[in-house]
Amino acid sequence: MYKKLTNKTGQFLLYTLLILSFFFISTLAGAATKMPVFSLPSAVDGKIINSNSFDGNVLLVTFFATWCSPCLQEIPALIELQNKFGENGFSVIALSVDQGDSKSVSRLIDKADINYPVLMADTKIPQDFGGVYGIPTSFLVNQNGNVIKSYQGYATHHILEKDIKSLLK
Repeated sequence: MYKKLTNKTGQFLLYTLLILSFFFISTLAGAATKMPVFSLPSAVDGKIINSNSFDGNVLLVTFFATWCSPCLQEIPALIELQNKFGENGFSVIALSVDQGDSKSVSRLIDKADINYPVLMADTKIPQDFGGVYGIPTSFLVNQNGNVIKSYQGYATHHILEKDIKSLLK
């Protein structure tokens, strides 16, 4: 009886692993989707910035808000990544989901000395990225404009740097 249970359990585990492996592989194969096209105002001067102005670059598109503590904690790492890789075809693009005008966002940019584009997200852009339901949420985009990875919540500098480096080679 024990041997039959073990064989059935083993078969169940094997089939489960095979199914999960197939799901994982098919998810990876379909994971690269085109980054949504957008035209959004800069939080600094209101000038409209088009996503096509970043064509050919590796991007880290991050959704944030001025009132979000983990978002604020990420800013120094994002500044450092922009400094380190900006000349190599990389850019952080921050999309603020703050409601109302951009004054509080502009103050944050000045106070934190942010060195990457900060745009004001509209209500459509979080949905265009597949639904952003919490912040910070970031998306890594390769030179071909494909979103290849997403980060839900605070992402460590080490992980972001490793993933960015892998795309810049």
